[in-house]
Amino acid sequence: MTSALRDLTDLDRIIHEPARLMIVSLLYVSKEADFVYLLRETDLTKGNLSSHLVRLEEAAYVRIEKTFRGKLPLTLCSLTDAGRTAFESYRKTVKRALSR
Repeated sequence: MTSALRDLTDLDRIIHEPARLMIVSLLYVSKEADFVYLLRETDLTKGNLSSHLVRLEEAAYVRIEKTFRGKLPLTLCSLTDAGRTAFESYRKTVKRALSR
């Protein structure tokens, strides 16, 4: 087994989970996204999306801001610098392993 393939065993398990990988991928390409957008794009349930966002927030990968748009509640999510760095590292590891 090549060392690049062995590197897959060290992938960040927080990001590697498929639902969280979708969320982080969406947030990586945008400054921020609201909960409804993430809900629609990931096709997760509200509870499932919420629990994955909490897990990412606990890992300090995602910042969650609860605010209002007019009188309607608005939850905005964005990647932290640590989350952006972790995702870039994840992508490099996967790309290196799969390029063989």
